[in-house]
Amino acid sequence: MNKRNENRRGYKKTRAGWIPEEWDCQTLKSLCFNNGEYGANASAISYSTNHPRYIRITDIDGDGNLLDHDIKSVDSTVSQDYILNEGDFLFARSGATVGKTYLHRADGYIYAYAGYLIRFIPNPKKLTGIYLKAFTSTTRYWYWVQTTIRAGAQPNINATEYASLYIPLPPLPEQKKIAEILSSWDRAVEQVNKLIEIKQRLKKGLMQQLLTGRLRLPKFGKPVQKKGELPDGWHTCKLGAYFKERRETNPNLPLLSITSDRGVIPRDEVERKDTSNADKSNYKRIAVGDIGYNTMRMWQGVSSVSGLEGIVSPAYTICTPREGYSSKYFGYLFKYTPMIHLFYRFSQGLVSDTLSLKFYLFSQIKIRVPSEAEQIQIVKVLYNCDKEIDLLRQKKEALREQKKGLMQKLLTGEIRHPDFVKE
Repeated sequence: MNKRNENRRGYKKTRAGWIPEEWDCQTLKSLCFNNGEYGANASAISYSTNHPRYIRITDIDGDGNLLDHDIKSVDSTVSQDYILNEGDFLFARSGATVGKTYLHRADGYIYAYAGYLIRFIPNPKKLTGIYLKAFTSTTRYWYWVQTTIRAGAQPNINATEYASLYIPLPPLPEQKKIAEILSSWDRAVEQVNKLIEIKQRLKKGLMQQLLTGRLRLPKFGKPVQKKGELPDGWHTCKLGAYFKERRETNPNLPLLSITSDRGVIPRDEVERKDTSNADKSNYKRIAVGDIGYNTMRMWQGVSSVSGLEGIVSPAYTICTPREGYSSKYFGYLFKYTPMIHLFYRFSQGLVSDTLSLKFYLFSQIKIRVPSEAEQIQIVKVLYNCDKEIDLLRQKKEALREQKKGLMQKLLTGEIRHPDFVKE
């Protein structure tokens, strides 16, 4: 909690903390046209142009944006009472993400909202939606959430409780200026996101070319001209010729987690709840250079080369390179879309949820492999792509942290735009 304003000249104590004297402090209820409305109680179906899109808690990310995946529709004709308008504001009322928020912006689609969300309609003459969105990202707001949640089978904050939330309220022109300042950081983050997407597309294109021999690096031969043609210097073999399965256990090693996008990381760096067993005696050892993959999800590309030593859940299969071989090239190959499709074909199970790629199946998969020297050069190219993407992600995170720190100060009045500071 910010205490920099406490007993500071020109500041006053309110239900929302110490704020500038010319600011107000009001409840959400007093700043909105409604007292909080629960969403539709309906099921979702695949998206259809004949039905509104249906926003559920799971469609909103931790930053309050709609996720990139296709949002489903409502399975029946939904009342107009549940259709969102520009500027409507949603709060998650139940579950692990209670307190999460979403500001609706029109994008050409019609949206309805689900029953575990609560809608408030800010009065634009008193409260801007962007300012409210910024406030619900502050430490003060999340402290309120944690002290307001009612315990039970599902954490819960109801509409009446949200309506009683006290908000530090600058005059409307200052709200808009604060929103304008924070939006400049959002635009910077968006620009970095676009650069990341461009680099990711470049890397994907290079993988498609380099991992098939359609593009060859200097000194390694001519590119193939026909689909299915074996490049000069490449050979066909089974994965079992390069890898053997590691079955060791060691409960004294640190617990790790294998992720599809962040690699092998310490388990305590994973945000989701730890569901590992207290007894780690059957957890599998993974060493530096091993490739670990989720036995039930290899057909979805969940595999990583490990840069750490530790133990992972028995749900993973650990592949260690045979003597004289490196796993780095295969770490990229296993992320190549046609390769993932091949893992799907070799996985056994009646339905997708039960598909499993045991090591004996994995080891029988035939692949085309370049010489070790060409593998090394391909890895260098793709690794440089990864480095550039990682640097951009670091820049993005730095901008997010800058915005977060600035937001804490602007929304408490600790720092203010010169236009609104009294002489």
